[in-house]
Parts: sequence; C-alpha cells; structure tokens
Amino acid sequence: MKIAYFDCIAGASGDMLLGALLDAGLPLKSLQEQLAALNLGSEFELKAYRVSKNGFTATKLDVIVHEPQHGRHLAEIEAILHASSLPEHIQAKASGIFRRLAEVEAGIHGQPVEQVHLHELGGVDTMVDVVGTLLGLEGLGVEQVYASPLPLGRGFVKGAHGQIPLPAPATIALLKDVPVRGSEIEMELVTPTGAVLLSTLCVGFGPIPAMTLTGQGYGAGGRDLPIPNVLRLLLGQQPDARQAPSIESLVLLETNVDDNNAEINGYAMEKLLAAGALDVFFTSIQMKKNRPAVLITVLCRPAETDALEMILFCETSTLGVRRQSVERRCLERTSENVVTPYGPVRVKVALLPDGSIKRAPEYEDCKQAAKAHNIPLRAVYEAALGYAQNGGDKN
Repeated sequence: MKIAYFDCIAGASGDMLLGALLDAGLPLKSLQEQLAALNLGSEFELKAYRVSKNGFTATKLDVIVHEPQHGRHLAEIEAILHASSLPEHIQAKASGIFRRLAEVEAGIHGQPVEQVHLHELGGVDTMVDVVGTLLGLEGLGVEQVYASPLPLGRGFVKGAHGQIPLPAPATIALLKDVPVRGSEIEMELVTPTGAVLLSTLCVGFGPIPAMTLTGQGYGAGGRDLPIPNVLRLLLGQQPDARQAPSIESLVLLETNVDDNNAEINGYAMEKLLAAGALDVFFTSIQMKKNRPAVLITVLCRPAETDALEMILFCETSTLGVRRQSVERRCLERTSENVVTPYGPVRVKVALLPDGSIKRAPEYEDCKQAAKAHNIPLRAVYEAALGYAQNGGDKN
C-alpha cells in the first residue's frame, strides 16, 4: 500500500500541498488537464517554479486567477463540481470538504449553512487547491495519508471581516481532535484550506509511520520565514494489510505514584478506560529513598491524550506525566459467533502475515456462559475455541 506523509515543517496551505505533490513527481501538465474538468475556462492558470527557502530547494505553485471573484456560496460551488467532468468520487470528496468549510463558517458567524458566503475560501484558487490535491494524491497512487502535528503561528491576518487573530477561527474549528503545537512565528502557518484538507484526508497524525521510502517532495510557501518555509512530502510503501500487521501511531503516558491508595488507582484505571484508553496497567517499582511505588502506564490514540492526562492529574497524586509517541502493529481481525453447548460465544479471528489464522474467544461471553451453567470458565473457553477451529455452527 502506498502512503503519503506530510511533514508540516512550517505549516500547511493548499498551494504548499500541491507544490509538494508536484515536487514528488506529479506531472504539471497532467494536473492542468485534469483540472480543466472543472469547466472554469480561462479563469485561472497554474505556474510552478523552483525556489530556495533557507537552503531548501522546493516547488512553488501559484494559482493565477484572471477573473477574481470574491467567493461563492456552498450551493454555487457544489453546482460547479456536479456540472464538471471530474470523476464522481472526486466530486463527492471535494463537495464534502467545501461543506465542512461552510459548516465551520456558519458556526463562526451564526448563520445557516446555505447563507454563508465563503469569501476567500470560495474562490477559484481554493477550488483548484482542493480538487488539485485530491487529483494529485490519486495521480501518485496514494492510498493513505498521514501528517505531523501542525504548528500554529500567532498574530493577525486581514480577512473579509477585517483583522482576524491567528490561528484563524476557521482553522481552529477545522483542527478539532488534530494534534497541534504552538510556534513563536507571528504569521499564519496553517491556512483554513490546509487545515480542512489534512484533517479530512489524514488517517493519523504523529511521527513518520514505518514504510519503505520511495519518494519525496518539497512544497514552498510564499513568504520568507526564520525557518525553511516548506512542506515536506514523504512517499512510501507499506505491506498490504493482508500480508503484514497494520501500524498505527499511538501515545504512551506514564507516571510514578508512591502515595496513592490502591483503591484510588483502581478507580483511576476505570475512568481512563471509560475515557478511551486502549490499555492501562500498573507496574511495581522502587522510587528514590527506596519507597515502593506504582508506575501507571496508559496507551491511547493521539486525540485522547489531553483528556487522559487530565484524569491522571485529577484522580491520582501525580504532579507530572511523561508522554512519548509509539507505534503499534496490529493483526487484521474480524469477529464470528460460534454456537457451543453453553450458548453462543463471540470469537476474535486474526490473520497472520503467513496467511494462517489464530482465534481467541471473548472473555465476557465465556464468563457469562460459565456462570449460567455453573461450570469452569476454562471449559467454555476450550469449547468455543474447538467449535471455531473445527468449523462448527456459526451465526
């Protein structure tokens, strides 16, 4: 499976995304020909050229609009997309992205979605950025998209309604549940177009995922910054999901406590699991002055990190939590029901890289059956596993 990783060194914008795709090998002529399907005539043209940003050579893409129009309503944009000769799945994806933009703007200005005027976000250049990025990823054969956490600058930018504080309200709304970090640079680093594209297309945010690197590209921003104003694109190959375990980026939280009541630790574990932790476990350790203590470890997805840290701070005596990015490899899995003499039991079925299968009955189902029939848990477990392996009745 071919994947793309956008390393947002200096943020992200629509033209930076397109520039990186072109720099990574997307033919400009092919992109121009496909964008002609928008049927916008001579309203725009693309100009791509090489620039240097703090020593980094990158591709700068300019969308030159010949007949500027100050935005459109969502219905107008959707009409252009549906009247185009773009592939239907590209039309649908682009329409969904612009609807997200309209919904965010409607929430900010307190208007119905249908009445929102998208100003800069409804212009020809934004349409080209959105549709072009979708076409570019498909043209490079990318099946999954990932990105680094996004840096957010401060300051102000001029918009249709006057001075807007950065990060722009639309950008903030679009990046809900996306990992971000602050930057000392007083300039817009992530535009609403960059935010909506990455938050919609990416299946994960975090460190570079494991892959065999096959290509790279650099897309340049328009301004000169104290850091290289580029967006780096890494292209790579991952084994097919049916050939190797999938890899996902997770966060590991850890904290040492030596003055918690054991009951409090147990309650904290329940709250962490209920709030979305993938795993929680305790390890006995020795701290300074030979005090016995407990290491609390929490595994979670990046989006749950802050909420789970807050639970650790509120429900335990800790004053600090360590966090680190980790990768988890998971086997492809499904679930099946098998009918045993003790009733139906769900069984997890996992596919190994060599094509073989391993099964594991669900504990809760086995426990309920064991209690209902007053038999050992092991007996239900072995029966469920035997029926599953021998192709017994399934429902």
